[in-house]
Amino acid sequence: SPSFDTLGLNPKLLPILKDLGYESPTQIQAECIPLLMKGGDVLGLAATGTGKTGAFALPIISDLDETQIPPQALVLTPTRELAIQVSEAFHAY
Repeated sequence: SPSFDTLGLNPKLLPILKDLGYESPTQIQAECIPLLMKGGDVLGLAATGTGKTGAFALPIISDLDETQIPPQALVLTPTRELAIQVSEAFHAY
């Protein structure tokens, strides 16, 4: 089965994921993260609670340049509640 260390994420994220209790990627994460890390476009559909936010947030965070101050990513959500949830996930990672 896939593991986070084989998906191409920035190695700095791996101990954080372990601390958060992430043992292995969900199906949508295992399928989407490698494609996104290569710069691909993805339309991912999965049920609630399957790790969709991690599927797109982890590649974004993994690719951020910590020396740049201007915004490097923009995440759009359809509701304020979902924006809060996504923001909390980004901060946790």
